[in-house]
This record gives sequence, structure tokens and C-alpha cells, in this order.
Amino acid sequence: MPQLKTEIILAAIAGFEQQKTHIDDQITDLKAMLSGRRNSASTATSGAPTRKRKKFSAAARRRMREAQKARWAKVKGEAVASSQATAEPTKPKRRLSAAGRRAITAATKRRWRLQKAMVAKAQPAAAKKAAIKKAAVKASAKAAKKNVPVKKAPLKEIAARKTATVPAVATATSA
Repeated sequence: MPQLKTEIILAAIAGFEQQKTHIDDQITDLKAMLSGRRNSASTATSGAPTRKRKKFSAAARRRMREAQKARWAKVKGEAVASSQATAEPTKPKRRLSAAGRRAITAATKRRWRLQKAMVAKAQPAAAKKAAIKKAAVKASAKAAKKNVPVKKAPLKEIAARKTATVPAVATATSA
């Protein structure tokens, strides 16, 4: 048990010494900033040695580029060959024919016609009367604009005219 304590203490000491050197490096860098120049001692102790890059000729760079391309081609060629052996053939993209498109359009229109008919059936009688009155008001407003005397028609006649024109419109849209 005492051995474990000494190992922990030694590790803590090593960690604190490392932090101390790091802090010392930062202090020297800040002092160098104040004086306007970098201290050569701080770069030597920073841990990352600076090294000049070697310059290669154009021919050497070209040879390196070609060698790297050859390595990648070899890697990709092996990867492509192995993946093609295990992969299933892809299915061709499905396309919609003109006849299929027309059938879908017709079915959609038929669905909308049925939906509108259901809504019209479900409409309460009071709402129908309000719609008829609204149509009568519109007709009288149009006649007033044209300065034509308005013939007051009973609501039943207007309703009869309105219902007579609705099926004609519905059959015209279905064709």
C-alpha cells in the first residue's frame, strides 16, 4: 500500500514539473513580446525544434507526384475490384410513362370531384340558403352597374337556376 502512494506522489511531481516548464516558456514568450524580439532561449526550450525544409527540384517533385499517384491507383484498384465482387447489380431508374401519368392525373381529378361533392352534400341547408341569397345580391349588383332594372325573382327560382348550372359545370370538368 505505501508503494502505491509513492508512485502517485512521483507522478504528481512529474506532472507539476511539466506544467512549470510550460509556464516558464509562456513567461519568456510574453517578456519577448514586451521587448519586441523573440528570445532564442525560449525557442530552444519550447520542445518543438524548428527545422528548415529541404527544397526539391521540379524533376524530383514530379517523380514523387507520379509515385504517389501510382500508389493511390493501386489502392483504389484493389478496393474497387473487391467491392465489385460483393456488390449486387444496381436496379435501373424507374420512369413514369405518359399513359401512367395520364391515369394518375385522371384518378386525382376524379378523387377531387368526389371530395367536392361530399362537401357539398354535407353543407347544411342554412348555408345553401345563404349562398343563394349571396348569388341574388351579386346578380342585383351586376344589374345595378349596368343600370338595368332588376327583376325580383323569388329565391326558389334562383336556387333552381343555381342547381341547374352546377351539374353542367361538373360534367364539363370531368371531360
